Amino acid sequence: MENSRYLDCLAADFGRLRAVAGIDPAASVPTCPGWTVADLTRHVGEVYLHKTLAIREGAEPEPWPPAALAAEEPIALLDRAYAALRHELGSHAPTDPAGSWYAPDQTVGFWIRRMAQETVIHRIDAELGAGQPVAPLPADLAVDGVDELLKIFVGYCVGVWTDDFKEILDASPGRSYALRTDGAAWRVRIAPGTFTVEDGDAADADVTVGGPPAALLRWVWHRQPGGEVTVDGPAGALDQLHACITKATQ
Repeated sequence: MENSRYLDCLAADFGRLRAVAGIDPAASVPTCPGWTVADLTRHVGEVYLHKTLAIREGAEPEPWPPAALAAEEPIALLDRAYAALRHELGSHAPTDPAGSWYAPDQTVGFWIRRMAQETVIHRIDAELGAGQPVAPLPADLAVDGVDELLKIFVGYCVGVWTDDFKEILDASPGRSYALRTDGAAWRVRIAPGTFTVEDGDAADADVTVGGPPAALLRWVWHRQPGGEVTVDGPAGALDQLHACITKATQ
């Protein structure tokens, strides 16, 4: 996806999140246990401010968030943070340097993509919490989101912070997975000490998971995809895959 496309998606999904955030702030968010819609709204605002500073200062600020943010009304914080983020993104070229936890890409472009994907997932959370219909997800953004989660979140994190995944991976008997959607497919291999992701199909995979792009994105992010995703494989075969995803995205 082009950076301009990410920014368009970011704007659209922020608008939808903002529109539903005030419907029932006290409602529980089923996909974020322990959070209300207000908590979710605050979290997104804090994330936007964190990434704004990562770009401006060249490093992700720690510790985070500052205690003072807790006094801000969640929607006001969200609005302020989004304005700051868009200003910062608009002040830089995508190739400009920016601090990030992902060592292979220390550019503003990394955060353009990440914030587009962060926002689409959390606007789904907001919609589910507010009891609103989940608005359509663009197919290109959904395919890109599956790719980002598998390769950057899980694949990279397992490789760099291997010990954090040791308990999960050591329990794996060694399995291969094929994830398929319109125009894209991924091969995932999980074994003790190993989590690899490659582009392309795997006809001989132990487990196959398939569905439309939007449903598959919601499935990998555990965002209530409904019945559009099909899974073919032995019972319990997805346990390590789901556990790795959960660990990497906490």
